[in-house]
This record gives sequence, C-alpha cells and structure tokens, in this order.
Amino acid sequence: MVRDVDLYVTVPSFFRCPISLDVMKSPVSLCTGVTYDRTSIERWLDSGNNTCPATMQVLNSKEFVPNRTLQRLIKIWSDSVQTQKDNRVDSAASSVVTREDIEVLVKEMRAKKDKTDRLSKFICFAKESEENCEFLAKFDGFVEMLVGFLVGDKDINFLERVVKVFVLILNKVGDYKALRLLILKQNNDCLSALLAVLKQGRSVSSRIGALKIIEAITLDAESKQMVSEKEGFLLELVKLISLENDPRLIEASLSCLIAISMSKRVKTNLINFKVIAELRKLLTGGQKASVSIIEKALKLLEMVTSLREGRAEFCNDTACVEAVMNKVLKVSSEATEHAVMILWSVCYLFRDGDAQDALVKSNGLTKILLLMQSNCSPVVRQMSGDLLKIFRVNSKFSSCLSSYDTKTTHIMPF
Repeated sequence: MVRDVDLYVTVPSFFRCPISLDVMKSPVSLCTGVTYDRTSIERWLDSGNNTCPATMQVLNSKEFVPNRTLQRLIKIWSDSVQTQKDNRVDSAASSVVTREDIEVLVKEMRAKKDKTDRLSKFICFAKESEENCEFLAKFDGFVEMLVGFLVGDKDINFLERVVKVFVLILNKVGDYKALRLLILKQNNDCLSALLAVLKQGRSVSSRIGALKIIEAITLDAESKQMVSEKEGFLLELVKLISLENDPRLIEASLSCLIAISMSKRVKTNLINFKVIAELRKLLTGGQKASVSIIEKALKLLEMVTSLREGRAEFCNDTACVEAVMNKVLKVSSEATEHAVMILWSVCYLFRDGDAQDALVKSNGLTKILLLMQSNCSPVVRQMSGDLLKIFRVNSKFSSCLSSYDTKTTHIMPF
C-alpha cells in the first residue's frame, strides 16, 4: 500500500517487478513465463546471471518479449489512480467559489500566487454548471491568461490543469478564430506546451484535452500547416493511435489527424511515419476497436490513399486491403462508404492488380453483390457497380460472377 497525499493506493502484486518491487514501467516476460521490469531484468542478465530470478530456473534463452497486456492493465490502473488524486485535489479546493470570487482569483493568478491551487478552484467552479463555464469563457482576459500559462510554464502537472480548465470552457469560447490567433501567434510556444502534455501527461483526459484544443484551432489551411509542421507532432499522433493506448485517446488522435491531414505534405509525412500499418492494426484489432474508431481509421486511410505513395503502400499490404474489404457491411453505413471509396480508388480508378487479387481473396465478389442489393447510398451503389466491372473483365472471375444467383441473396439495410 502506498500513501500519497492522504490517498492510500493498493498496488496489485502482479504489477510489481519481482526484482525491484516497484510498479513496472516496461514489463517483459522471460521464457519461464515470469514478467519483470525491463530495466531490472536487463541489469540482472548483464551481471552474468543465467537464471530466472523468481524461480531460479536455468534459462534456455535470455531473450524476453514485451508483455503488452500487462502494460495496458498497468496504464489503466495508473490513469485511474491519477484521476482519484486529481479529484481529491479538486475536492480540497472546492470550498464554495462564487462568481464574486473569480475576479479575486484571476488577480491572484496573474500575481503568480499558488497558481495550481487556484486552477483547481476554477475547475470546481466550471464543473458546477454550464453557466459557470460560459462565465469563465466570457470573463475579461481569462482565456488570454490561460494561453499565457501555456507559454510561460514547463511543469507538466500545471500544464495538465491548464488544459483541463481550457477544455471545460472550450465550447463556450465561441470565437475559435480569435482563439486560433491567440494560440498560434505565440511563436509555437503554446503548441510546444500542448505537445508536452501529449507526450508526458499522466492523465488520459488531459492528453485528450490537448488534442481537442488543437483540433478546435485548426480552422483553415494556415493553421493546419502550422500545427502539422510542429516538430514531433505528427509522429506523436501516429504513436497515439496504437492499439496499446486507451480507446478514447486513439479516437481523439484519429479525429485530430483527420482535421489536419488535408495537404499533400501532411499526407506524405504520415505515409512515411507508417500510418497505414497502424491503421491496419486498428482494422484487424477485433473487439478492441469501437465502431467510431473503425469509421475514423477508414476515413484517414481514404485520405492517405488519395496519394500515389499511399496507394502503393496500401496495395503492397495485402492484409490491409483484406481488412478494408472485411469492414464492408459489418460496421456501419459510414464505415462501408469509406471502405468502398478506398477499394474503388485503388481497384477501379487506378487498376492495381495486387489490390484486385486481395479483393477477391477476401470474398470481395459476394460482398459487392450484397452491397448492390442493400439500402446503400447512390454513390456507394455506383462505385460498387464499377467494382463489379473489374470482375467481369477479369477472366479468372467472370465465370464466378455469371454463376452467382443474386435472387437467393438478401441483406437487411443498416
């Protein structure tokens, strides 16, 4: 049991490294099946030991593999503990804050008096009602003060609290154009702070909040370019859509990527960062990916395959082509539309042979015929008809197509 500011936390025993007894940061498993923190077991093996520290069995191999499942569990537990700590701090600061107190608190914040404690009071005040959120958003100089904190402070805990306040009032700000100018005119310092929260933030909610702020200010081509060209930002977003992350964080990252990935340069960079491989993992992740995540993953894949380089990488990844085909009629009408658009682009418009073969292997003919009889949109029906032409002109599939009895096929509309 660990005591942290009057919060007693029970650490599950299997989260602790058998060597250091600390919560594992990077759990890895030996051939014996026992899991250790990477740093601890590497130190043990580098010291010349050839046994498993817990069982003392002689190791047939000193290789170890990451325990991704345990790492995810530790991350979920850690986020939960952090949320409890935040709530306790918020509760401690929740002595009733009135609107009359806000002006005093703002003056004290500007005088740099115990900023963290006062931010907690703002959070409590905003959480009480939508009216309070709007009051803060419209309070003279309040938003400008928050932006100033993003520029002038490097402490992650403090920055996370600034983001938390920002997100609570974001929908009440109203003029996102003014907010965009306010944030982007700070010589990228605000973006640096938000990127720091994305990389180092301990709370999933604060990292999602940083993404919401960024998405809110990317209103035009200039702002999208400035955000996408921030060093390390695109690569971090690609890392965040990994299946190992919290589903809420994955979805927020996909939304942000979709918002900024309009230019050819951004799409090219994403392709170079292997975004297609990560999207394929999302599409083949089974129950781990929600309907919303699948829809956004397909939308982003549709965007990057609009480039020649993206189509080439997609077509070379047979598993990805099959994964897209498998999402037709299985997720939602929106997912089906994105999937058909991708397949139509690479198979019909650009006639890629590898993609056509992969389409057939994933039972594409049956899916397309079923889709033609479903309650799909006119655009999807037209693209499906174009895809059927590919089967007709290809001698390998024409006999299969002619023998298919469409009268025996029925599908319920979405």
